[in-house]
Parts: sequence; C-alpha cells; structure tokens
Amino acid sequence: MKTLILIVILILSNIGFSQNSYQLAVLKYKGGGDWYANPSSLKNLANFCNTHLNTNIQSDYAIIEADSPNLFDYPFIHMTGHGNVLFSQSEAENLRNYLTGGGFLHIDDNYGMNKYIRLEIKKIFPDLDFIEIPHNHYIYNNIYNFENGLPKIHEHDNNPPQGLALIYNGRIVCFYSYESDLGDGWEDSNVHNDPAHIRQEALKMGANIIAYAMNKKR
Repeated sequence: MKTLILIVILILSNIGFSQNSYQLAVLKYKGGGDWYANPSSLKNLANFCNTHLNTNIQSDYAIIEADSPNLFDYPFIHMTGHGNVLFSQSEAENLRNYLTGGGFLHIDDNYGMNKYIRLEIKKIFPDLDFIEIPHNHYIYNNIYNFENGLPKIHEHDNNPPQGLALIYNGRIVCFYSYESDLGDGWEDSNVHNDPAHIRQEALKMGANIIAYAMNKKR
C-alpha cells in the first residue's frame, strides 16, 4: 500500500498537481435546470484527493457563469443538474475558447439533462460529437483502475453507464458521465445513504477525471 501511495505521489508531482493549489468550479447555466444540485459533491471530491493523493485542492469551490472572463482561472469545471440547459452564443464562444485553450469540463447527468445538454454542446463544438471512451483509456486507469469503465452509482433508466467525451486535437476537453450519477456518490454520506464501497468508487473515478484534466494527457 505504501508503494502504491508513493507511485501516485510521483505521478501527480510530475504533472505539478501536488505542488500547486487549485480551486474547482461549478458551472452556473441558464435555462431553468438546477445547476446547484449536489452542493457537497466537489468539496468531498477535493478532500478525497487531498487525503488520498497528496493533492492541494481548495475545499471551497467557485461558482462560475459560462460567459465570465474568470472561467479561465479554473482548470476543472463541473456541471450537473436534472433539467434544461441554455447557452447563449457568447457563452458558447467563451466555453469553446476555454476548452480549446486547455480547460476541462466534466458534465454529470443527475438525471434529466441529457436531451438538453447534447443540443447545447453543439453550440460550442458544432463539428464534434460525443464518443464513448474505451475501458482501457488513460482516464480510467491513471490513478485507480476501472477495468469495466465508468462505475454505476445510481440507477436511472436501467441502462449501462457511459463515459462519453468530446475530443479536440486528440485531447478530451469534455467528459460526460451518463447513466452513472457520479456526483450523487460524491455527496455527503447522509444525503443518499449509499453504501461506503459505492461512494468510494465514485470518488476514485472523480479523482481519475481530475488527474486527467490536470495532466492534459491525450
């Protein structure tokens, strides 16, 4: 176990992840969807990474709007909710500049946003489509190994979980966890009363996503 921890620290040190302080952010969007869902998720994910991976992520996350010039201050943006999503053209352009410039967006369908987010993503990248990431991809194996890909945290429509991505110049710029509900697994344990091993799977997968985002590996 000590050897594994040392390896993780070395990996994260090589990408500068453990040496700098980062703040994560939640994307506030228009359209009426509950962008504020799962308020304890990012705090718990940051604390998990700091405890187990020797990272230095601020526990308090920011709330950022899609057209804000401050969007570029955050290397990792998280987006979730259950309902409608709407981006203006200026918001879509700002998000595109953010993502093509090295930023990373994680979308987590909390159930009900799928049909909306797919349309709005096309405003950002008209020529890109979500593709399913193979289970041997680096995002599933950089820190923790997920041989079967994205873990299932909560049931929605009795469909398998899918890790979908927008790939720009060979790099995942947006990872979309669909039919999984990772964010619910990151929440305080008394919110959904999930078994401990389910919450651990969600947090470990979240750590992998953050590590990928910081590493900028293709």
